[in-house]
Amino acid sequence: MKTRAMVLEAFNQPLVMREFEIPSLQDGEVLIKLEAAGVCGSDVHMLRGEDPRTPLPIILGHEGVGRILEVKGEKRTVEGELLKSGDLILWNRGVSCHRCFHCAVLNEPALCKNRKVYGINRSSKVAPYVNGCYSQEMLLTADTDIFKVAADVDPAILVSASCSGATVAHAFDLHRPDFGDTVLIQGPGPLGVYAVAFAKQLGAQEIIVIGGSENRLQTCREFGATLTLNRRELSLEDRKQAIMDKTRGRGVDFVVEAVGDPSAVHEGIKLVRSGGAYVSIGFSQPPGNCQIDFFQEVVSKNLKIQGVWVSGTRHTWQAMKLVLERPELFARMITHRFSLEQANEALAAMAQRDALKAVLAP
Repeated sequence: MKTRAMVLEAFNQPLVMREFEIPSLQDGEVLIKLEAAGVCGSDVHMLRGEDPRTPLPIILGHEGVGRILEVKGEKRTVEGELLKSGDLILWNRGVSCHRCFHCAVLNEPALCKNRKVYGINRSSKVAPYVNGCYSQEMLLTADTDIFKVAADVDPAILVSASCSGATVAHAFDLHRPDFGDTVLIQGPGPLGVYAVAFAKQLGAQEIIVIGGSENRLQTCREFGATLTLNRRELSLEDRKQAIMDKTRGRGVDFVVEAVGDPSAVHEGIKLVRSGGAYVSIGFSQPPGNCQIDFFQEVVSKNLKIQGVWVSGTRHTWQAMKLVLERPELFARMITHRFSLEQANEALAAMAQRDALKAVLAP
């Protein structure tokens, strides 16, 4: 059987359509037809060669929902459901080894040094070749964790759960705000929107979002943000004053950095109260050095700093459940839909920030 996929063959060059022979399935493997593939901001960084994990050539796309065409042998979901042809599924984009120190001892599969990620570090030269979601069909290896999705769910609303949603779930798994806290979220992109949704679910009383797109800030308000500050309209000092006024001069209890820019860290870390927490999820690629006054901003404030790297199966499950609680709301995140052949247009829409979330329908 053959399939077609959009392939990144050279950095900073358009993806090209290529044909692939799908190998015969091994026990536990699942062949799917892609119903929706998310176009992530990380894909733009990979296109530009800014992510050191990216091999060439590669089929991009680490966010996908698909319908099963074939299962070899017996394969079950993480909840024990037997999978069969026709089932709609979501999967954990990362496959950890479950044997290394981080997996077996620390129980932190996201830190597995052997972790394979569909559409990120698996070249299309490596079997089973169709290793990314910018494809008509895709083969999931036997060690992939899979979730079954109800047949009547729009596949497009779930693609971001496997990346942005799962990463935010991981962040709040590592360190979460207390009930009644004031939470500041830097960045109103997909990560920021999920951070608003999780913070609201966890009982944050005030949710403040800083961003530069009024449309995205409006989406954050729809998800539960109680105050939005447009950085294009308010100066750094104006934003600080608004937050201090809101918190009686103390600063916020909890910050989620969802931008991936050192300037956001410089601003946000000064807005946390003494004894508060600063959680960073926005850096998916190296942005250069970020210098802070560690004594003044961290030690003397008894500040907790938490870095967050990708996610595990638990977090994808949590994000999926969050989306399915309010599918109509999460559908608003999808601002652009494209065909597979329009993958380059979709990447351009994400790069130019025209799209909050772009989705391919292969």
